[in-house]
Amino acid sequence: MTQIMRPAKPRTGLLATDGKSHPLQDTLLAVTLVLGVLALVTAGFSGLHVLTSWAGLIGILTGGYGQYVSETTRERFGLILGLGACAVGFFFGMAHGGPFSNFGGFVGG
Repeated sequence: MTQIMRPAKPRTGLLATDGKSHPLQDTLLAVTLVLGVLALVTAGFSGLHVLTSWAGLIGILTGGYGQYVSETTRERFGLILGLGACAVGFFFGMAHGGPFSNFGGFVGG
């Protein structure tokens, strides 16, 4: 019955079950989600395929590293959402011309 006398642990957030702060993981989560939204929004405009491709690619890389170092379910859930958005944006950007096609005709013209 000693558990009744212990104070309850304060909740840090939805599904963050360990009660610790994770600044690196939270930063990677935020960057991945922002890049995912950017990649999805710009994917609708074929003229912005360079921005879409780069935002998607960088988001995929940060999200992948975030998955590697994540420690809670909340972080993993958000990273998966961001990774999916980045991947969709990246694929649309590649379909519209890729990340290098507007740089003076160096690659792909």
